[in-house]
Amino acid sequence: MPHRPSERALLFLVGAVQFVNVLDFMMVMPLGPDFAAGLGIPASRLGLVGGAYTAAAAVAGIASAAFLDRFDRRKALAVAMTGLVLGTAAGGLATGLGSMLAARVVAGAFGGPATSLALSVVADAVPPERRGKALGAVMGAFSVASVLGVPAGLELARLGGWRAPFFAVAGLGLLVAGGALRLMPPMTGHVGPGAAAALPLSALLRRPVARFSLAATAASMFSGFAIVPNIAAHLQYDLGYPREKLGTLYMAGGAVAFVALRVAGRWIDRAGAPVVASFGTTIFAGVLLLGFAFPPAATPVAPLFVAFMLGNSTRNVSINTLSSRVPAPGERARFMSAQSAVQHLASSAGAILSARILVVEPDGRLGGMRTLAFVSVAVAVAVPLLVAAVAARLRPRAAVDAPEAGPQRPAAG
Repeated sequence: MPHRPSERALLFLVGAVQFVNVLDFMMVMPLGPDFAAGLGIPASRLGLVGGAYTAAAAVAGIASAAFLDRFDRRKALAVAMTGLVLGTAAGGLATGLGSMLAARVVAGAFGGPATSLALSVVADAVPPERRGKALGAVMGAFSVASVLGVPAGLELARLGGWRAPFFAVAGLGLLVAGGALRLMPPMTGHVGPGAAAALPLSALLRRPVARFSLAATAASMFSGFAIVPNIAAHLQYDLGYPREKLGTLYMAGGAVAFVALRVAGRWIDRAGAPVVASFGTTIFAGVLLLGFAFPPAATPVAPLFVAFMLGNSTRNVSINTLSSRVPAPGERARFMSAQSAVQHLASSAGAILSARILVVEPDGRLGGMRTLAFVSVAVAVAVPLLVAAVAARLRPRAAVDAPEAGPQRPAAG
């Protein structure tokens, strides 16, 4: 029987799993210009590579929503991480656009459920009054991946070729998945004799609060991933930022976002998610208008990139904190799988739209970036409004949530 870790240790285990999952996804974006050159892929098509992952994750989220709540979260997470490792390794063996797309489809098919399972573990183990802080800490994996993982991957690609980071992340993922399976206790309280009966997903999604929550997720992810797959190419080809400094840039942005996520989690617990979401959206929209739609002659790339990371991560932790309160414990993985599906469908739509709008100009610059930035801002402004709608509908349920203040205990084994 695995030793039952403390809440802090459990969050560390989930954070390690999420770090590998996030790194697998994040690494591909800044490496895009490198493997595009190596495989003969036009830079304007890089959005398709990001879209392949997110589309597969969306389909997997829809499929897994019907059954994930029937299983021990620990074992389900181990299966999802194993599939993610295989897909990541396959990316390092790609020989062209087709094989790279296929590898990213496999990674997305397992990476999407891994995310929803990881967040379900946190929501099961941490009571509502501390959940914002806990989710902020786990979502700090995004920032750690930016601070350590992405710069290391970029440097590894510079020294050993673009394939090396894929193999390195696959190896790390195998170690982390094995460690989590060994150290994490069984998580079966949501299916035990005392678990509440879960509504069918269709009934859950008929609730207005659930629909508003999913709409907020969709708006945030669509607006973000219309831009994210093209950031490295935009910085290098449009703004003239040196390739050799890209790793340092991601490190700086990730460090700021890491601190911001911790602060935002506590801020959400005190001031509410709508306030934090409005703050993040304001920064996000300002960066897009200044750095992408109307970049000045001497664009301050580093401050703008750091601000982008800050705004995007702040609004996302607001949404995830509220979303964790929408379903009952026995419905959590089911709802979060649906959320993962919406998240990845919206991300895929944003990435594919960017591939349709952007073109490679004769001088190598990306044409259409201003139009893409306008579309992203127009969708992003809906995020704080939708978050406020979710919060308003959750407020009357405060008394109902009170019994949940005692966290679900992992099964004894």
